[in-house]
Amino acid sequence: MTRPHTIPSPNIWNWPGLYEAENRAQDVDGRIPDAVRRIAPWAGSTIVDVGCGTGFHLPEFAALADRVVGVEPHEPLLEEARRRVSSYSNVEIVAGHAESLPLDSDSADIVHARTAYFFGAGSGPGIVEAMRVLKPGGTLVVVDLDVSASPYGDWMKADLPKYDCVAVESFFHAQGFELERVDTRWQFDDRETLRAVLGIEFTGRTAARAAKSIPGLGFDVRYRLHWRRKPTGLERV
Repeated sequence: MTRPHTIPSPNIWNWPGLYEAENRAQDVDGRIPDAVRRIAPWAGSTIVDVGCGTGFHLPEFAALADRVVGVEPHEPLLEEARRRVSSYSNVEIVAGHAESLPLDSDSADIVHARTAYFFGAGSGPGIVEAMRVLKPGGTLVVVDLDVSASPYGDWMKADLPKYDCVAVESFFHAQGFELERVDTRWQFDDRETLRAVLGIEFTGRTAARAAKSIPGLGFDVRYRLHWRRKPTGLERV
């Protein structure tokens, strides 16, 4: 069962197995976790992963953190996440969504959201809720795709012509977030999987054009990392 007011994520909801292959192909050099750890160190921390999906990133967090909480609203993904981390004593999976996290105030060092919920305007309630859950000095890290960078951004803009990258970045800036851009490489094992993944991310026409433009098994994708620290001594934001 899906929680009320949940915004569907068609790619992982409808094709979780294929999305798993996409996760394996993304950022093969590990540049995103390197940047996130530099911004908000994981060692000894409590990390909350909002919109954790099938829990793909949770074991990586658990290797360094004292406690990891995956929050996910979609029941089939919750079950898969629970299976993935069943052997980890420091990881728990809870049902919930960004605007109403089932966690105590001032209980987390890091709240992490990766291409899950935060897309600019409309994200205010989720940001407020993350700040409630964070300890003073804790960090909210939002990982999102940088639509201003080619080639992935060009494909996104072809399908989402009204998406305003500048407006999204301005929204986060106005909310007090810092910004860092991270260049990554997606690398697939074979062309069939590459084409299939493009097919769950884009319309048929855009996916076909994208696949045709890629000569091998990989392509560059740039991300944005928006982060904001909770001021020390502040109880409510």
